[in-house]
Amino acid sequence: MAKVKRDKNERVLSIRDLSISFKTNFGVVRAIRGVRLDLFQGETIAIVGESGSGKSVTVKTMMGILDSNGVIDSGSIVYTCKEKDGSINQYDLVKMSQKDIRYKLCGKHIAMVFQDPMTSLDPTMQIGKQIMEPILEHENVPKSEAAARALSLLDEVGITEPEKTFRQYPHELSGGMRQRVVIAIALACDPDILICDEPTTALDVTIQAKILEKIKEIQTKKNISVIYITHDLGVVAKVADYVAVMYAGRIVEKGKINEVFYDPRHPYTWGLLSSMPDIDTDSHRLFAIPGSPPNLMEEIVGDAFAPRNPYALNIDYREEPPMYDVGGQHRVASWLCDPHAPKVELPEELKVRIAKMKKEAGIDE
Repeated sequence: MAKVKRDKNERVLSIRDLSISFKTNFGVVRAIRGVRLDLFQGETIAIVGESGSGKSVTVKTMMGILDSNGVIDSGSIVYTCKEKDGSINQYDLVKMSQKDIRYKLCGKHIAMVFQDPMTSLDPTMQIGKQIMEPILEHENVPKSEAAARALSLLDEVGITEPEKTFRQYPHELSGGMRQRVVIAIALACDPDILICDEPTTALDVTIQAKILEKIKEIQTKKNISVIYITHDLGVVAKVADYVAVMYAGRIVEKGKINEVFYDPRHPYTWGLLSSMPDIDTDSHRLFAIPGSPPNLMEEIVGDAFAPRNPYALNIDYREEPPMYDVGGQHRVASWLCDPHAPKVELPEELKVRIAKMKKEAGIDE
């Protein structure tokens, strides 16, 4: 199915003031608190943060697979779809039922690669049939054409013997091959948006690099938009154009990869960058952010990161910081960015690390 080409500056997805809560036996968990984010054609966004920060909840809402106790309290998620006849349709996913999202958009326009390929594949069905399934579901084509496209997709994701793999079952494949199959299924209907939720977590380091390289290669070829959900900043450095750092259900820093990696402004981002393992460091200690994330069942007063922030100001415990524009596309939710705030320097160890990252990337000081 040939889709109309989009320009790089076209907005594919627009999230505005999204808030989501979960009703539990112990109370209401306010998991997402006012998320605002844009995704453009051909762009790669990485959403990073600790477990429980709200990364996966945001994208599951887009896929229509939000847990049954989840409630969208406010906001919008607008997907702009350019049809093959050139017409443009806009879908507010918040106003659609989860069933409608799954049947009308998932697979055909928005697809997802999950972190554990074994839970994404049907152990009783041959690989070829699993790739053919979304093609037959969403497109009016004969089985022979769907089978030919499935073989082509297996070849496209780097499987060396597509005809053999087509007839195999998931348990007969290695972890890396299974993840390639999951990517092939996600790409079967040529989606506009590919969501990758920790796509390399279950794989060893050498296979991780190959999978990331393959996704990037396919993205460039097809000009699709990609959202990565990850806690691994090493992955972010390799693949992302734009980064959104989440903490306690809110985006606390976002911007172009160079803005966030080489000029971080939020103390939480400082902690994340400092905690990246580095084999060349002189220190024998791995940095860890002190304390624990807040309990989202309790009302958060002020900045959610304040109790763990060694640079917290008095106002951090009273008022939630606004999102400050610090230049370019760089936005930071921290009172330290207020013009009246005291000047706080980057920790010395992080300065050294950033200088090293710049040198490795060939960026002059």
